[in-house]
Amino acid sequence: MSAIPVRGQPVEIMERVGETAFVIDQNRPHILVDAKICLKCPHQMCQYGCPTQCYKADEGDRQIMHFNYEGCVECGTCDVLCDQGAVTWSMPRGGFGVQYKFG
Repeated sequence: MSAIPVRGQPVEIMERVGETAFVIDQNRPHILVDAKICLKCPHQMCQYGCPTQCYKADEGDRQIMHFNYEGCVECGTCDVLCDQGAVTWSMPRGGFGVQYKFG
């Protein structure tokens, strides 16, 4: 059970979406990430812009990008931020993707 946020204090995004369900479509993921393109990316903005931090790069000189579908809220931020063409984003098929508890 999560604590009730105090008015005026920030609430982390994962606390707000913690009551959601994520139904992953293993046959047709809604986001495809080309890791080869990510290796050449000069800024990897997707990992800084994603509100639920679904993008994580390995540590080291050559950072391989990993995407975690389970936390995706389907906002499309990664598609907008990726100016290298590594992200292919589409709406999930019906019955898949994020399902919000309150709407």
